[in-house]
Order: sequence, then C-alpha cells, then structure tokens
Amino acid sequence: MRILYIHQYFASRKGRTGTRSYEFGRHLVARGHEVTMITSGLDNVEFPCRPDGTPAEHQVDGIRVLSVPGGYNDPHLGTAISGWKRMLKFCQFAQAATKAGKQQTAPNVVFATHTPLTVGLAGILLSRHFGVPFVFEVRDLWPDALVNVGAMRNPATIWLMRQMAYRIYRRADHLVALSPGMEQGILASGVEPEKVTMIPNASDLDLFKPGLDGSASRERLGLGGRFAAVYFGAMGLANGLEYVVEAARILAEKKADDLVLVLHGSGGKRADLEALVRKYGLKNVVFSDLVPDKEEIARIVAGCEVCLTIYRAAKEQSWSPNKMFDALAAGKPVLINVGGWLGETIEKNRCGLCLDPNKPAALADALVKLSRERDLCRQMGQNARALAEREFDRAVLADQLEEVLLEAAQRDLVRVE
Repeated sequence: MRILYIHQYFASRKGRTGTRSYEFGRHLVARGHEVTMITSGLDNVEFPCRPDGTPAEHQVDGIRVLSVPGGYNDPHLGTAISGWKRMLKFCQFAQAATKAGKQQTAPNVVFATHTPLTVGLAGILLSRHFGVPFVFEVRDLWPDALVNVGAMRNPATIWLMRQMAYRIYRRADHLVALSPGMEQGILASGVEPEKVTMIPNASDLDLFKPGLDGSASRERLGLGGRFAAVYFGAMGLANGLEYVVEAARILAEKKADDLVLVLHGSGGKRADLEALVRKYGLKNVVFSDLVPDKEEIARIVAGCEVCLTIYRAAKEQSWSPNKMFDALAAGKPVLINVGGWLGETIEKNRCGLCLDPNKPAALADALVKLSRERDLCRQMGQNARALAEREFDRAVLADQLEEVLLEAAQRDLVRVE
C-alpha cells in the first residue's frame, strides 16, 4: 500500500515536537508499506526545504519526507503569532502540500493529520486528484477547542471554521479520533459511527521508561535534592501555565523549599511566565530551554519525580496530549488539571491526581502530599507504567491505524472492480 501522509508538524525523535506521525510512519514502513510524508520545510532544522525555497526530499527510517515551502514546522512558533497570521500560514501549507502532492506517484490512500484543520482541505484535493480514499485524523476539535480556551471569539470566524470542519468530516472516507471526546464531537456533526475509529495518543515505551538515568539533566537544571515536578511542552495561551506559577507562589509562601517546578519548552507565553516568576521573586521555578532531541526530554523527565499535564480551564475537554502518555511510559505520577476522560483515566488507574483547574492551591497541595508520601508517589508511578503498557502501547495502536488505512484502500478497490 502506498500512503500519502500529510502532517505540517512532522518530526522524528530528533525534533522538538510530538512524534506520533513518525512512529506510525516507520511502523507502516516496517510492515511493507510505502510512506511519503508531506511536511512544512520552513524553519525546519530536521527536514528543511532547499536553499532556494523549493521542496526537498529526505529519508528517515524508511519514510520518504517531502518538505514544502509553506506554513511552519514547529508548533511552538504558532503560539507567538496572531490568529489571522497563523491561519494564513496554515492555508499556505495546505496549498504547497497540494501542489507537491499532485506531483507524486499515485497513492492507494491519502492520510492527513490535524492540526491545523486546513490540512484536511489538502487531503480532500489530493484524494480527488488521484481518485483514492481520504482518511482524516482529528487531533483536536476545531473551532470548539479554540473557543473553549478563549483563543477564538469572532462569530464569523467560528462559523467559517465550523463549516470547514463539517465539510472535511463529510468528505473523508474515514476519520480517526484521538479521544472519546473528539469522537463524540465528530459524531455530533452528523458523521456515521461506522466512519469513525478512536485511536488515542500512544506511549513511547522504549524511550520514556523507569530506571532511565536523569541525574545529568537534574544537575544541569540545578534541582539539587528537591522534589521536582516537570511540565514539558508548548507554552501558549491554551496551556494556561500561570496555574503552575501561582502554585509555586503558594508553595513559596508555605516555605516548602524542598519543592521545585520545572517548565520545559517554549511558546508565545514563555516570556510572560518568566516575567511573572521574576515579579513574585520565586526561586522554586526553573525554566528549561528546548533541546535537540526527544531522548534528552526523556532524561529530564527521568530526573524529576512527578509530571504535570496542565491546560487553561475550559468548559469542555477532549484533548489527547503527548506529554501525558509519555509521562505514563516514564513511570511518573501525573498531576493533571483536565477533567473528562484524561482526568478519569488518571484517577481510575491510580497513577496520579486530577486537580481543580481553577485552584492552583490544589496543585500546591498535591505536590506537598506526594513529596511527603514517597511510597504513594512510587506506587502511582508503577501504576502509570502498567497503564501505558496495558492500554497505550504504540505498536498496538499503530496496528489499528494500519487496519483503518488498509480497509479504506480495499473498500475503494472493491468499488472500482
């Protein structure tokens, strides 16, 4: 099977963002399929365009990567620019991906992964051009997710984006949702249940794992003997990391000097967060810069006792964040301020605590509790790893995606015959 795979933010483990597409892509290659990945080559250190700005071809673990001049590759950058500029860049990538895609050997299936939503338009056009099925992966419900965190307020823009989402959902031959909430959101738009498969984010069991030596990263960050909690990921509006800084302020007021919070990553809100830490005069918050590969992130996580999955308080939550699944694989307790299926999963499996997203004191109290009850902390970590192995093994989930793509391609062959 030849798969034309579209992901604006594609990165391998040497990149700075999520690797779901890379892991699934190399799994598909190992199963004998041909995978051509179309991604943005702009600001892309790993898979750049040519110096003259034209598309360039790369190879990584059997995946043929086609970098095109449109959009941007690092999603952290998007958190620092205005909404209309982001949308313009999204459309530029969709246009460049469509143009480059039409020049490729005809695939058996086109597979586009959101975000941004506009990649679905490229998927529709390429599917129509080659006369093959189109499978669309929904990693976030747009515009609902943006509206819920206050990132989108214009009624006309909301209406237009909702119509775009509905059009893509209807035109797709099959849809993959990353969470039960996303699946329900798709079904609420009128899509038939048999057209949707829920495949959650996966845990990197061989990269994030208990027993990994994180001492060097811990020393580099100056954590000393303090009990450390780490957040790793984007620092944008939707992430709501003021919640963590406020919790640090409460801990400082309580003289809980044996606790430290690590914020690893970048984004449009990082400077504001650093300014807030300086304003409060906090010594218990450490900012960690982006690193060139995911293996170092795994070592940073290994050097901390607890992982944080934090988002801005919202009316509805349907997220499926990489960071939570990697924390589970690492065997770390997860402190999460997101309700719905994420919070329920953490509490049901006793691998962390679900916190009130409107009360930073809840995070402060949870950190004090786990730092004082080390046996409980260790047991939650063991439960986390067990959950990752039991329900979120990437190999198992990649097999599910392969089945979805094969069924879509085979249905098309039957229809043609």
